[in-house]
Amino acid sequence: MAIPSLASLLKRRDLSGVVSDTISYLSLQPSKRVLFLTTSTRYPFNTEYSAGGVELELPKSTELALFIKEQIPNKSEWIDIPQIKIYPCEGNVSHKTGNTCGVMDSVLKDKKKNPTGHHRCWASVNDKHDQLWMVSKELFKADIVIFFASIRWGQTNAEYQKLIERLTWLENRHTTLGEENLLEGKQAGFICIGQNWNGANVTVVQKSVLGAFGFDTPDNLFWNWQYTTDFNDETQESYKASDKQFHLDLGIPYIDPEKYD
Repeated sequence: MAIPSLASLLKRRDLSGVVSDTISYLSLQPSKRVLFLTTSTRYPFNTEYSAGGVELELPKSTELALFIKEQIPNKSEWIDIPQIKIYPCEGNVSHKTGNTCGVMDSVLKDKKKNPTGHHRCWASVNDKHDQLWMVSKELFKADIVIFFASIRWGQTNAEYQKLIERLTWLENRHTTLGEENLLEGKQAGFICIGQNWNGANVTVVQKSVLGAFGFDTPDNLFWNWQYTTDFNDETQESYKASDKQFHLDLGIPYIDPEKYD
């Protein structure tokens, strides 16, 4: 089966085939280690849930990531970004002394957290409780990294944006500092889920972003699902219907949050 191009994926409504294509693409590279990074949020599903009248659930993008993970033969890891402590980017790319993001002095001096010695980020040095090292440690082991996000007001959700900003030192090392590209040969993907606005454009932008970071960005790993293209459809009925339609369109089952408690 031919895997459709990015342009065709962004125009399709019935995306069940895209899920199959993604699984096939990964399965055809069984020796490749895959890292799944989910960034969308709900009430924390790994804590004891008290009565409140709201059904415990996983975000749709997280359900999708876990479904794909379970279907592939590859060795894989999953990190749910909202469940770890990642401090905001300090903005050292714009320091008055120049771009100091990822310079040698910002190396994280902890062999357990930074066994490769490649993790260089001032926020990790300055905030002892920061856990970005949990991402970079697995990222350096992985051959393929797939980011899953949701659309919030026409852009990626806050947790994804915080993560990608905090990983800027990976891009900075080979663009501004003139060092090696630590991501050379690694593939990246971006899959996002939205309600009614701008998902296709966000996907295209993030493909460019991850390419700038130094990843290979195969079309097969970039697509989005969006319930409607009617930006003005903010009805309760629309939001309620989108969850069912998401599972129907993509052909994936509901995943029990307690399985990952």
